[in-house]
Amino acid sequence: MKCTLCQAQAIYKSPYSGQLFCARCFKRNVEGRVRATINHHKLFEPNDHILIAVSGGKDSLVLLNILYKLEARRPGVKLTALTIDEGVAGYRGHGLRVAEEAAKRLGVEHHVASFKEYYGYTLDEIYDMAVKKRVGLHACTFCGVLRRRLINVKARELGATKVATGHNLDDEAQTALINLLRGTVSRLARLGPKPPRMWEGFVPRVKPLRYIPEREVALYAYLSGFELYEEECRYVRASLRDEIRYMLNKLESKHPGMKYAVVRAVDRLAPLIEREVDVKVKPCRYCGEPTARDICRACEVLEQLGIKG
Repeated sequence: MKCTLCQAQAIYKSPYSGQLFCARCFKRNVEGRVRATINHHKLFEPNDHILIAVSGGKDSLVLLNILYKLEARRPGVKLTALTIDEGVAGYRGHGLRVAEEAAKRLGVEHHVASFKEYYGYTLDEIYDMAVKKRVGLHACTFCGVLRRRLINVKARELGATKVATGHNLDDEAQTALINLLRGTVSRLARLGPKPPRMWEGFVPRVKPLRYIPEREVALYAYLSGFELYEEECRYVRASLRDEIRYMLNKLESKHPGMKYAVVRAVDRLAPLIEREVDVKVKPCRYCGEPTARDICRACEVLEQLGIKG
């Protein structure tokens, strides 16, 4: 089979467009779609300091490399990489090394922030405490809530104006369904493609890989020769997200385009929900971080363990 664009040997067929791509044209196609997302939704400004969340996994490595290609040479733009060390034994260490080497190879400044240093405990220790105290929260809940706060804190400290994360199409579709199933429909307003409102103390987050399926992110990483690690966080298989992932993949195999349909629906719903939900952000009573409630979610979950946020 020949590439639709250049007639070289094809290595991938898009299940959506039916186009055949060689390795070079496939990578250019992915980069072009990311560029289109950035331009169409105005994700970045000319003088942005972009903090890229780099875990060392395929999504964040692809994000780092594509943003370097698209943004690093623009006058006034600065790229910085940040890796969060949650403290999961036997898992995070490899990712930290890969993230550090990837940033160094591109000449991008790299920082590491740890749960242990900021909260006083690793995720392993936090979850052990939760089990002993019979707090009915999964490790992924603690991880997500505490990681988001730490990224925002470090983004402010480093002077970043935007935080870019490697969430792909699959991630966004999963998150949308999770919120629907939990009845937290108001949170769909945060899943829109455009940068959220500017609230004092909150650094806006953007997702340039939002419309790239996970399988295409993985292929891009493979064709680029990125070092990928096979370790999986031991907490992930017990999460609701893992069940949603399985269900969506099964539906997608029978009905190609299902994930796109979910994310496009969110694109249309997010601005409508945002107009209906009057969010007033204020400092958390405990930690001072921006929140729509009296006590932010991070302090709330830590309080259940007797940990000062």
